[in-house]
Amino acid sequence: MSGNSIGKEFVVKCFGESHGKCISVVIDGCPAGLPLTERDLQAELDKRRPGISKIVSQRFEEDKAEIISGIFKGFTTGAPLGMLVWNKEVDSTPYEAIKHTPRPGHADYPAFVKYGGFRDYRGGGRFSGRITAAFVMAGAVAKKLLATRKIEVLAHTVEIGGVKIIRKPTINEIKRNVYMNPVRCANLKVAGKMEKAILNAKREGDSVGGIVECVATNVPVGVGSPVFDSLDADIAKILFDIPAVKGVEFGAGFEVAWLRGSENNDAYAIRGGKIVTLTNNAGGILGGLSSGMPIVVRAAFKPTPSINKKQRTVDLRKMKETEIKIAGKHDPCIVPRAVPVLESCVAIVLVDHMLRDHMIPKVL
Repeated sequence: MSGNSIGKEFVVKCFGESHGKCISVVIDGCPAGLPLTERDLQAELDKRRPGISKIVSQRFEEDKAEIISGIFKGFTTGAPLGMLVWNKEVDSTPYEAIKHTPRPGHADYPAFVKYGGFRDYRGGGRFSGRITAAFVMAGAVAKKLLATRKIEVLAHTVEIGGVKIIRKPTINEIKRNVYMNPVRCANLKVAGKMEKAILNAKREGDSVGGIVECVATNVPVGVGSPVFDSLDADIAKILFDIPAVKGVEFGAGFEVAWLRGSENNDAYAIRGGKIVTLTNNAGGILGGLSSGMPIVVRAAFKPTPSINKKQRTVDLRKMKETEIKIAGKHDPCIVPRAVPVLESCVAIVLVDHMLRDHMIPKVL
């Protein structure tokens, strides 16, 4: 299977399946001299697990991070950095019964065709959201590298099941509130309503989707390599690599279609001796280059396709229509787990581009 790496200077290659032995990632090109421990990885992996809650799957993976190469005496060496978590809480039994009946909304059927029936169908295999544990481990390294340049990447839930925040939260609110609630929303009152929307869908054997916003602050001007390696293009690419993402927008996003140029253009000004824009409809990226304003990107997540309702499908052996009811352990909403994944993906792309532009040295 090709297509398992991303990046040019900060190359991230991941491997592993949902019910395989482990989820692993190798980073080639990580600068030497970065202090890094398994605790750094664990802190980010723990964010991906919203705790014991009725709104998440009952698959309780420990996700204990291990670094197996590229570290010596607590610092990165410049050699490939290998990291993994072991899969332990695995029950593949439910998938044996449905291996010939593709689940609606999953990649089962196209993967069956592409790989001639040899794909790992357990838990979705390579197409499972479980693989994002690798993204988060790589993101933990990327975020530490960005911190050396005082760049922060923060994500938060802005909508779940039609429940959305109205007032845009401040950066301090995002820092303070997001990991204080299981839905990862910066507005604690709205968070409670989002949780109810998830539980209502779960009681009906259904699921809901939502939107996560990510903000990167203090990114220098000029990061990106137009035209085919534009910063927004590369961010959009990696976000679409997250299972369940069906839409990506920057700044004002699709709303720009209804604005006039005089409304959409971000006027320039000088504040404290620094050039800024008075608005940020561009989302911090112009012409594929960072503008110096906060990068703002949102990703739309589809409802979890594994639901406790009968759905129409086909039997691939008999070539007959049939019905399927999916058993197993599934999130009624994937959005809460996706918040740190979005942070990680944006951080990975920023580091890769800043290494290309020599804004981050190869030896710290």
